[in-house]
Amino acid sequence: MPDSYSSSVLDSIERVLDDLVRPTLARHGGGVDVVSFGGGVLRVKMRGGCVNCPSAMFDIEQIAADELKEAIPEVKSVVLETGVSDELLDMAKGLMRSRGSA
Repeated sequence: MPDSYSSSVLDSIERVLDDLVRPTLARHGGGVDVVSFGGGVLRVKMRGGCVNCPSAMFDIEQIAADELKEAIPEVKSVVLETGVSDELLDMAKGLMRSRGSA
């Protein structure tokens, strides 16, 4: 994660995610990972049951962004990166292999 911020800011981000955000997402079978942080912008990606969930953007804006911006002044915004996750690609490849398609 190349950026100009100290590891203590990244540690604080992970701590807030662990304490305040991930438990809520885990109740829905999902989670969130930090993709990058720089220029005050934290980029995250959803995992598990939260991948491609219609309420993922709401969850990030209402749960993660509010908690992170309040606890860590360096975080100015939180951006959800979307797209097909490696986890989903691996699952699809496994299904295709099991059906003899790959």
